[in-house]
Amino acid sequence: MEIKPFKAYRFDVSVVGDVGDCISPPYDVISDAQLEQFYQKNEYNIVRIIKGKTAASDNDSDNQYTRAADYLNSWIAEGVLKEDIEEAIYAYVQDFHALGHNFQRSSFISLAKLEELGKKVIPHEETLSGPKIDRLNLQKATGAKFGLIFLLYKDEQKVADKIIEKAAGTKPEVDFVDEQNVRHRLFTVTAKDDIDAIVEMMADKSCIIADGHHRYSTALNYYKETKNPAARYQMLTFANTCNEGMIVLATHRLVNNLEDFEMSKLIAGLEKNFEIKRYEFDSPQSKADMRQMMLVDMKTEFDGDKNAFGIYGGAGVFYLAVLKNREAMDSIVPDKSIAWKSLDVAVLHKLILEQLLGVDEKKLASQSNVEYMKDTDGAIDDSIEKVDNGQKQVGFFTNPPKMNQIEGVAAEGEKMPQKSTYFYPKIFTGLTIHKL
Repeated sequence: MEIKPFKAYRFDVSVVGDVGDCISPPYDVISDAQLEQFYQKNEYNIVRIIKGKTAASDNDSDNQYTRAADYLNSWIAEGVLKEDIEEAIYAYVQDFHALGHNFQRSSFISLAKLEELGKKVIPHEETLSGPKIDRLNLQKATGAKFGLIFLLYKDEQKVADKIIEKAAGTKPEVDFVDEQNVRHRLFTVTAKDDIDAIVEMMADKSCIIADGHHRYSTALNYYKETKNPAARYQMLTFANTCNEGMIVLATHRLVNNLEDFEMSKLIAGLEKNFEIKRYEFDSPQSKADMRQMMLVDMKTEFDGDKNAFGIYGGAGVFYLAVLKNREAMDSIVPDKSIAWKSLDVAVLHKLILEQLLGVDEKKLASQSNVEYMKDTDGAIDDSIEKVDNGQKQVGFFTNPPKMNQIEGVAAEGEKMPQKSTYFYPKIFTGLTIHKL
């Protein structure tokens, strides 16, 4: 993949104060409550541009996108955002805790020549059309890129990782800890030898889009519509799949709004293709014990290359469903590869949600029956509570996909089901801005 350094626009600490107060998670994971918090954090927080508030009086000349452009232009004019003097590749280091351990993930930010989705840039999961329209409107209005599209490449020699490690020994341009206790640090790599080494290493690499499918598609559409030569190169973030900090977490499913749903019918239907184990409880302590036992057994089965799901529908019992009939997927999706059919989420969507509960791909896309719960701290307990208080009818707990599964599906030219992966932590927005 062809990459090159660039001069990013970045928040000036002498104007904004704590730069960490101006940065935010990607637009599509910010809740309404979080949005308000970021608005209050700093008058220059990037959410004003990437997820602007709407008003009943909005029209073609005054709306969230025109206001975003006004913010960008005024912030540059006032010196809130300043363009770097030297071209650089930016080293982005995140320190975090997950799965009971401390990790550090290294990545780098550069411009990259946009490629059609296919051999060089490979999407790994299905997306929705709505966000693509929203991001295109924002880019048309501002002529700039704010969010970092996250791509994966494989380099066992760890050329960029070693350069990033060296850069991390210098004073960071940005250093802050977010609400999930993730530390974010940004460094500039300006030495010609280092830049040339990264550019050369990436020249023959193919990349998988880990996060930001909508934003990548938007970048391509913007270039095609505008024919702006500068738009052929856009800002991306790259991480090595050989990096020890490449962590993928699970995304659980909560189901609701099903007519005539009965937990006993679901379990009976599962028994055709799954081995079912029950974890009964009769007190808060035994509930906690059974929950933990279910999760441990679920991971043990997964480590043994089996498809396993935790299930909770209330009534004092957790369930573990382990696929015993692998041929069941062949008759339902005969055109899919072995790699795709072996995914936990593929088995869950096809054999359980679609076959037993009637939640097909159209309903999954509309999100009328399924809520996705990213496996952050408290996600499983929150899911259980939603079932207990009647907000949801049943919850399905999944294991995260392995990196070789993601690469295997991508190599087949296929896409994983929507919300299959949760690369943790998220790549934040506002660290670098690319003005076309």
